[in-house]
Amino acid sequence: MLDSNVILQATGLVALADLRQVTVRTALSGTAWYSDALVLAPGMHQQQSASEINCGEFPITGAMTSGYIFRVENPATVYYLQSIGVTGHLVTAHVDSYKRKRPLRSFFALTLIVVVSLALIRDWWALGVLGGFMVSRFINVVVIKLRDENRWKGKKESGVQGDLFILLCHDRWVRLQGSVDDLKAVTSGQWLRDLTTMESFAITCATMLVYVSAILAFNASPVGSLLIGFLLLSTAALLTLCNSLTGVIRRVGAPKKYERRLELANKLISEMNGRSDWAISMGLVLPKSGEARVVNV
Repeated sequence: MLDSNVILQATGLVALADLRQVTVRTALSGTAWYSDALVLAPGMHQQQSASEINCGEFPITGAMTSGYIFRVENPATVYYLQSIGVTGHLVTAHVDSYKRKRPLRSFFALTLIVVVSLALIRDWWALGVLGGFMVSRFINVVVIKLRDENRWKGKKESGVQGDLFILLCHDRWVRLQGSVDDLKAVTSGQWLRDLTTMESFAITCATMLVYVSAILAFNASPVGSLLIGFLLLSTAALLTLCNSLTGVIRRVGAPKKYERRLELANKLISEMNGRSDWAISMGLVLPKSGEARVVNV
């Protein structure tokens, strides 16, 4: 059997777990703050994957009030819509006023408490491990801020209300309502641009630093290893809770089941006073005799 000290000293490897709490938090908050370097959780080295949280899906969307067809480009929005969507059901959601989330100060206190505790017991190896994690996080934060291109959101249309029909994979249907400006904020524009060569190099170094720090954690004392494991797991649990409570989109009512997609389309068309150009363009209904059929993808 493995010695208990060996098991405790291996807690640094928890940092290498393939968890997405940090990635999801970055996507939901829309940016990163320098103070996030103190938020240490498993999977912290995968923060740059926030732009891929939608698993490559950019669902086709119809603006039922104007007839325009486009795709939702915001990965965080697609991720949230995927989480609330139900196959064969229409889910109605509303977009509240869009504001970027502030950093979570409670996480900083947790990290600082552990750092002070390690200093008091003079576990310099454990402090070095946390220092490596923090440097890696700081590099990732800097690169996220450099990649953040949350600028273009289209022309302002104050006071105008929008109504979107979003067709997700696996026949999940979402109706997204709210002001046009708020809808644009959560659906349009590029969020994170592609990594440059220098940024890719920096992220590689940051990732390797996490792996090296996890290995050096074997030199920490049992108490130091226990504190590191406690910090990582506690932060992961709290991030999971915070992510579940974060969002500018809130679901309205229960999902409504439809036996056929055509039945749903006809219902929405009737609510739009017979306007069907968006449904025709999305391939939900066939055009009537004499109507042009244009499919936009």
